[in-house]
Amino acid sequence: MRWNLRLTAANKGIWKASELQRSLAEHGLVISAGKMSGLWSGQPVSLKLEDLDVICVALGCEISDLLIPEPEKVRRPGEETGQQAAVAGGPAPVVVPRRCDGRSLPPM
Repeated sequence: MRWNLRLTAANKGIWKASELQRSLAEHGLVISAGKMSGLWSGQPVSLKLEDLDVICVALGCEISDLLIPEPEKVRRPGEETGQQAAVAGGPAPVVVPRRCDGRSLPPM
């Protein structure tokens, strides 16, 4: 999962962490400068769902604007990562795109 707070905030005209911090406080979420810096410049290790609700309200956004799925980073059982295959000297694994129901997608 990729944290997309800065771009979402910029799309709403908020360019500084301190601006967002003030807006969150107006909505009842008081965040320390250190935690705000972590939210703004990195990917949070943990975040309360209630806080996520306040962030969405303050920014007028949806959760999907803040959290971008990255399923390609998930290691699946029985598959080696590209780095492991390269280190082992073998070719990188071929990943067959699949639909949510598990069936393969038709070839393009």
